[in-house]
This record gives sequence, C-alpha cells and structure tokens, in this order.
Amino acid sequence: MATWTIDIAHAQIGFKIKHLVISTVSGKFTSFEGKLEGDPEDLTKAKISFSADIDSINTGNEQRDGHLKSADFFDAANHPKLTFSSTTIEKKNDTEYKVSGDLTIRGTTKPITLNVEFGGIQNNLYGQTVAGFEITGKIKRQDYGLIWSAVTEAGGIVVAEDVKIAIDAEFVKQQ
Repeated sequence: MATWTIDIAHAQIGFKIKHLVISTVSGKFTSFEGKLEGDPEDLTKAKISFSADIDSINTGNEQRDGHLKSADFFDAANHPKLTFSSTTIEKKNDTEYKVSGDLTIRGTTKPITLNVEFGGIQNNLYGQTVAGFEITGKIKRQDYGLIWSAVTEAGGIVVAEDVKIAIDAEFVKQQ
C-alpha cells in the first residue's frame, strides 16, 4: 500500500462562514499535514488523515484571528490542533467519493462526510508522482464547542452556525 503526503506548497485548508447573515468571511489554516495510505485512483480501501494547527488560522484580520484562537472559539491554548481520520470511503463514480470520518475540534469528535473529487495523477517537475483532490463539506460549529454568539442591536446574528469547508490538496507519493 502506497503512502502519499500532502504537499503544503500545493494545498490549502479553507473555510467560509456567514457574518451578519449577509456576507461571507473566508479563512484558512497555514500549518497542516495530511496523509493518504492507499491508491488515489480507488480510494475505497484508503485511509486518509489530516491535522491543522489552530494557531495558524488566518482570516486576513489579526483581531478576528486572535478571537478565533481564544476560548470563545477554538481555544488554541488547550486544543492546539484539529484532526480528521477517515472511517469509510464510498465511490460515487470515477472521480467522486464520499469520505466519512471523525473530525475533532476543541476536544470534541463528531462524524462528518466530505465530498471528494479526484483530479488525477501526474509527475511534477521533480519527477515525483502527485495526486490532486478537491474536498468540500459543511459542519455546524456549535457541535464542536464553538458556541460564541452575539446578536446585533437590530436582532441579527453575528456569526452563522454552518461552516463550509474547502480543501485543495496535492499529495506526493512517498518512495
């Protein structure tokens, strides 16, 4: 069984959430790692895992990033990583999969199913074999203890419940 590791120079773990229910705030984690054990062309027997360092969260606003790292949200001091480990993988067609697994955020583990699109396999400029994927999903932040909330004077919700996940990942086959 081949082992593939995520190429952080050609990958991004991102998220989007509604602010005031009218606009979207995007962010990403800049420090992460991931591994795929198996065949990228048939993920059904593969094992996939990744983790991201909470302190690497970046929304383009230092004040907001600090608030997200605080105990109001991710509590990075006590829970420095979020993790995912696959449990089952279902093939939908030649390029699409449903990957189910356990997502742990802030010490809470819940099942999640992600949509995975396989982009193909190529050799990169260094002669390495690489495989590309687009991964999407959605979670309810409060399920993971991210319960901070506020309401505007007009009664509007400041931070939405649903968080969209978008991961672009290139994996390098290990020799």
